[in-house]
Amino acid sequence: MIVMFFHRQLITSVVDWCSTAMPSNVEIKARVSDFSQFAEKAAVLSQSESVHIRQHDTFFNCINGRLKLRDFMNGSGQLIFYERPDTDGPKLSNYSISPTNDPQSLKKVLSDALGVKGEVRKDRQLFMIGQTRVHLDTVGGLGHFMELEGQTHTHTHNVLLVKFPQTYI
Repeated sequence: MIVMFFHRQLITSVVDWCSTAMPSNVEIKARVSDFSQFAEKAAVLSQSESVHIRQHDTFFNCINGRLKLRDFMNGSGQLIFYERPDTDGPKLSNYSISPTNDPQSLKKVLSDALGVKGEVRKDRQLFMIGQTRVHLDTVGGLGHFMELEGQTHTHTHNVLLVKFPQTYI
């Protein structure tokens, strides 16, 4: 009887943890050798035009995980905390996002409190192919990059990512 009660409590605790855990996605990033060709292929696969997004990401010193403020350069932004391994290949990323309507003021406060680790400016073209977000980024001073980002499914961490021929990346 006591074992059954303990087992039921354990299952309830695991279910509660799964329903409150941070959202997660799987990301794959790579340098793009032919920007135009990749954009054309992404447009064909998505059957739509891309959405253009300007971003200025500021990364802050953070003991655990990573903390960045994404400024969309239009008066809006997002504070994003995420945990992701520093490894090659596909990576599972757990994250929390909080929107802001005053990214410049928030940047000042976080800079004073934590210090700035780095900044990245990019022009992003976003394509949706099924449930996969395909980002084609032009990063200031670094070049062209792609990112495939697929939302994981609750409880299983299964994700479907589109596949691009190696010639495009």
